[in-house]
Amino acid sequence: MKEFGYSLSPSSRVDLDKVDKSKQNRLFALEPGFKKCMSCGSCSATCSAGNYTDVSLRRAISYIQNGQDQLAVNMLRNCMLCGKCLIICPRGINTRNLIRNILNVYGEKQI
Repeated sequence: MKEFGYSLSPSSRVDLDKVDKSKQNRLFALEPGFKKCMSCGSCSATCSAGNYTDVSLRRAISYIQNGQDQLAVNMLRNCMLCGKCLIICPRGINTRNLIRNILNVYGEKQI
């Protein structure tokens, strides 16, 4: 067989029927603002840490909704909890509390 210089990547498909929702429900109980997020990206646009690392609350929320919890936790560990995202959020979500609760629930680390 002839080689063409590329290869197929493994599938990154997530089966949402197999995602454990118990931690999501625990997060919803701790921070109801999680459900209010409309993924506008204001938090990510104002993030100081996002200029130097890959911190993005919008992307982390998307990861959690898609069952990719560890990616979200690894990303949010770089957050400085400065509060800029809290001030800019058009839905008034307490983003600092949300980030702390995500790290506590999914990272099993108390912050």
